[in-house]
Amino acid sequence: MCFSALTARMKSGLSRFGREDRGYVTIEALIAVPVLLWLFAAGWVYFDVFRQQSVNQKANYVLGDMLSRETDPITSAYMDNAHNLLGVLNKSQTDSALRVTVVQFDGDADQWTVQWSEARGLTDTLSNSDLQDYMARLPNTPSGDQLILVETWDAYDPALEVGLGAFNIRTYSFTRPRYAPQLVFGV
Repeated sequence: MCFSALTARMKSGLSRFGREDRGYVTIEALIAVPVLLWLFAAGWVYFDVFRQQSVNQKANYVLGDMLSRETDPITSAYMDNAHNLLGVLNKSQTDSALRVTVVQFDGDADQWTVQWSEARGLTDTLSNSDLQDYMARLPNTPSGDQLILVETWDAYDPALEVGLGAFNIRTYSFTRPRYAPQLVFGV
């Protein structure tokens, strides 16, 4: 058999296959339905991740705004209740973590320093050496200004396995004190 006869035979076979309109709906459904269900589940999981990220960021903003309006010293009981409020706001099924840090800018030294830091949940307080990781995110401010840095963590475990494993949703925000020049931590 020569090459031209082989290609002519392949073309006629492909042409016949293309014109064929008989088939079984059951077989087509067995192929299409699982793919459609997986696509639906993946869309739902990714939507849920973005929804939970948004909820956590909004809870972070609420806590930052709440702290920025305080004129009395922040106590350990206040921090415990803020952590409890975080769990309610983000509807966390697992333990969430909260860290509140007050940082101050020194214009002469051109650096930020930690005034105080308190953490609740499975995280540590922020130190001056850890603050180096945040330098690019902090805004330019006049010397002596303070910012309240609020960070939250919440474990997220997808309901369905569609290629996305469990991870921590981490949010942060910074706010200036509103009614007082500084936010003080007292025992």
